[in-house]
Amino acid sequence: MKPKAIFLIGPPGSGKGTQAELLAKELGFEHFEISKVIEKKFKEADPNDKETVHQKEHWISGELIHSELVTKWFKEEVENLKDEANGFVFSGSARTVEETKQNLDYLSGIYGKDAFFAVEIKLSEEESVKRNSFRRICAKNRHPIPNFPEYADIKVCPEDGSEIIIRELDKPEIIRERYQVYLRDTAPVIDYFRQNGYKVIEINGEQPIEKVFSDIKETLNRA
Repeated sequence: MKPKAIFLIGPPGSGKGTQAELLAKELGFEHFEISKVIEKKFKEADPNDKETVHQKEHWISGELIHSELVTKWFKEEVENLKDEANGFVFSGSARTVEETKQNLDYLSGIYGKDAFFAVEIKLSEEESVKRNSFRRICAKNRHPIPNFPEYADIKVCPEDGSEIIIRELDKPEIIRERYQVYLRDTAPVIDYFRQNGYKVIEINGEQPIEKVFSDIKETLNRA
């Protein structure tokens, strides 16, 4: 069975967003980026809602917010998109084992268990800090701007023409915290996929974008 849901998993700076964009275009899938959903929800939240404000503070510090809240937002967004989407490429959605279990249970009811793949993009902590310290995205749709010389001087996004910005979450001290949070809370998700019979692909993320993408495509085609 061809995949209908592909999960890209890796530490900050591993290129999940970039690869998800490329893969979604290649397959005609919807790129679902949970951090974009979270940012939108916090932006629209009532400033008098103390619990939401508290969760936003956790998120800005590099910690994960409550799984129940993220799972709720995940399901709401998928429900809105699933009828029109040919499939999904998820970046950042498999954040914890409990979240992953709930998300997979939910998606299995739509596509069946055999339609899922997990792609683990491996990256060292030092490379994570180095990449994220120079990471830029566009303000409108969060298109990632690669940290390559040919993109160094551009001022607007080549995809939608919006302003290019640096996220508050991409300060070096926060990146190191996020990397440790990834090892503690998210890396065990890979074992969960394997132990429950889901297909897992390992990719070396410390390569040029084009090579990472070709490795992902080649391995998916063989799976």
